[in-house]
Amino acid sequence: MPEARTPAQIEADIVRRREQLAETLDEIGVRMHPKTIIGDAKARVASTVDQTAGRAFVAVNRLVTDAKACLRHDDGTPRVGRIVPVALVAAGVVGLLVVSARRKR
Repeated sequence: MPEARTPAQIEADIVRRREQLAETLDEIGVRMHPKTIIGDAKARVASTVDQTAGRAFVAVNRLVTDAKACLRHDDGTPRVGRIVPVALVAAGVVGLLVVSARRKR
């Protein structure tokens, strides 16, 4: 059977509980403050953008490395037979873009 508590002990428990509740309410107030919510949302968006940009960088870097590998021999000399057609296609695309831009004016 539990021991009977004195009024002083009960009062001390009540004071301690009030302090704990006040701390909890203060913490909830900080968490629910609009500036805190906006700051958390900004941090999540920044993190997502950083991850997406990192993935995009890796993908582009891989594509560039693969393209370089296709246009060079193992010893590093250029593969003229592959570079010329790529250059012609690139020039054609640029030419089409220029013609298209001039037609829009």
